[in-house]
Amino acid sequence: MRIIGTLRAVDDTRGAVRVEDVYDTDVEDLWSAVTTPERLARWIAEVSGELRPGSTVQAVFTSGWAGPARIEVCDAPHHLLLTAAPGTGEETQMEAWLTAEGARTRLVVEERGLPLAALPSHGAGWQAHLEDLGRSLAGAAFAWHERWTELTPVYQDGPVG
Repeated sequence: MRIIGTLRAVDDTRGAVRVEDVYDTDVEDLWSAVTTPERLARWIAEVSGELRPGSTVQAVFTSGWAGPARIEVCDAPHHLLLTAAPGTGEETQMEAWLTAEGARTRLVVEERGLPLAALPSHGAGWQAHLEDLGRSLAGAAFAWHERWTELTPVYQDGPVG
């Protein structure tokens, strides 16, 4: 597993984090891991609500963020787009694309609308979440906080494109 994470400015105050990895599972199984509440709880968040366009779910992430997210696009098994904290000054968009690569699947996750100063923390967080996804697919426990703590200085020292 080699996660690739990038940070970029969208404008003078906001930016985006993009992470991606390839997993040793088919696209349908990975889609289930990123959209089924029982499986989401194994690696990223407790989620309640119906995952369909226009609906709002409630999420409590292992990172500590909690709140509503509106489902904008849910195109199984390839594309998911949500707006976190809709209608607030902290609104961001989280988007995931899944692409089959033979028997494996590439997952690309991007979160946009983050304050520029928060990009390193979110970059480290998303990388730790995707590593936890890999662990959950292998039946192992997540290690989000420890890994986030290790990765944050790496992202703070990295470039913002």
